[in-house]
Amino acid sequence: MRTIRRVQRPDADDGSLDAGDFSAWLRSALSAIRDGAPSAVPCAGCTACCSSSQFVHIEPDEADVLAHIPAALLFPAPGRPHGHVLLGFDERGHCPMLVEGGCSIYEHRPRTCRTYDCRVFAATGIEPGAAQVAIAHRARRWRFREADADARAEQVAVESAGRSLDERRTRLAATPVPADPTQLAVLAVDVHDVFLQPDGAGGLTVVDPGLDALADAVARATRPT
Repeated sequence: MRTIRRVQRPDADDGSLDAGDFSAWLRSALSAIRDGAPSAVPCAGCTACCSSSQFVHIEPDEADVLAHIPAALLFPAPGRPHGHVLLGFDERGHCPMLVEGGCSIYEHRPRTCRTYDCRVFAATGIEPGAAQVAIAHRARRWRFREADADARAEQVAVESAGRSLDERRTRLAATPVPADPTQLAVLAVDVHDVFLQPDGAGGLTVVDPGLDALADAVARATRPT
């Protein structure tokens, strides 16, 4: 049974936002996911991710970040090794570092914030969590450009990965699939390549990798580093 809602995009939306070239975005997203590289999101003043009741994970090596956040606002991250902490949110669902509509520690913000990219929802078709109304509204407005047939195949592969992970989650018990929509969307991007193969004519085609190949990909993507 599917548990994740899919993004519902209107047929016409004059407020659509240019999400950029899909292939270029995908390379950037994979770099952020796998290497922690910053995401270049065209936020244009949007603070949806800062005001949607999200916990921000901060790792022990982020000394500069920790030096700019009051210790009283942090608490141990459940299920994580000692030193991993979370920054919570206030009664409005706002990050306490969000002051007068902007991040008060932007130059010192956590790695989680630097790599976060709400376009992952538009790419995968996965709807954000119920409390993330502002992020969901933003995600519905993003529109990617596809330069060629390979870019289209990549986008279909990412969407297929998200759908397959959700639908097969009970059969992937040995390699648990995240219930959190954000984590699921990120995982779908990370494992999308097993849904692609050469088409024999120099291009790419989308395939169903099968349960075992998908489980192996999930295990690789979620293995602690």
